[in-house]
Amino acid sequence: MAHVAKWKYGEIDQLVTLLTSKKIIGIAEIGGIPAPQLQKMRENIRGKAAVRSAKNRLIFRALDNAEEKVKGISGLKEQIQGQTVIIATDMNPFKLFQQIKATRTMAPAKGGETAAHDILVRAGDTPFKPGPIVGDLQKVGIPAAIQEGKVVIKSDKVVVPAGQKIPQDVARMLTRLEIYPIEIGMHLHAVFEEGNIFKPDILDIDMDKFLIQIQQASSNAFGLALETGWVSSQTIVPLIQKAQRNALFLALDQGIITKDTIAQLVQKAYASMLAIANQAKDALDDELKNKLT
Repeated sequence: MAHVAKWKYGEIDQLVTLLTSKKIIGIAEIGGIPAPQLQKMRENIRGKAAVRSAKNRLIFRALDNAEEKVKGISGLKEQIQGQTVIIATDMNPFKLFQQIKATRTMAPAKGGETAAHDILVRAGDTPFKPGPIVGDLQKVGIPAAIQEGKVVIKSDKVVVPAGQKIPQDVARMLTRLEIYPIEIGMHLHAVFEEGNIFKPDILDIDMDKFLIQIQQASSNAFGLALETGWVSSQTIVPLIQKAQRNALFLALDQGIITKDTIAQLVQKAYASMLAIANQAKDALDDELKNKLT
């Protein structure tokens, strides 16, 4: 039987404690992040979440052990890849995803990386003076030319399609153009909450847009409830007010005299009288004529 170092048991126990200390547990990958940037990312979420890195095999063991206390959490093992950290927090999964996403920054390509998206060089002026740079740009497929004493890019050009490796010469030119196509940051692969595991395709939503949609849906539902006379704690007061207005309009239309309609009915009758009198000015006495002027 292979000997297992005591410190590994201690680390597994610490990981289990972390996994069972919070309701929200995230699994993120940090491979390829330079130490200074990683330290800054940790500082950005300090106080909001606890972050712990460990070897993947120890995290696997800790998740199995944590399953005894938190059912379903071992399902996170399927989401572990690369250099992994555990994130424990009380933030809801969507806020956690946005928090982690906000730590990402763009960095220059060195060459050899795989483009995560189409790398596009847009048409327009460049900071370069006319010279050999035009040929250098053209060599890497960028449609450059000299116009009015300036080096310009004549049209938009995808220099590296998504999924392809970035050549070193292209990487150097992108850096000179101050185009930084490499995203550096934690990649949150999954979040566990109360037996459920959420992945980025669920978590990556525009919160502002989502809230606007919720507000619009709420407004539409409220309007429909009022239109159909659906009585609830939210609609009862507006429905009573609507009924009161409708009753008042009906009473005024039918000439029904009440303490609420008498003043408006008199005003309506007076206005009607003046309108009729205006059609027969020659038959009016002086007092009534004065009222029409």
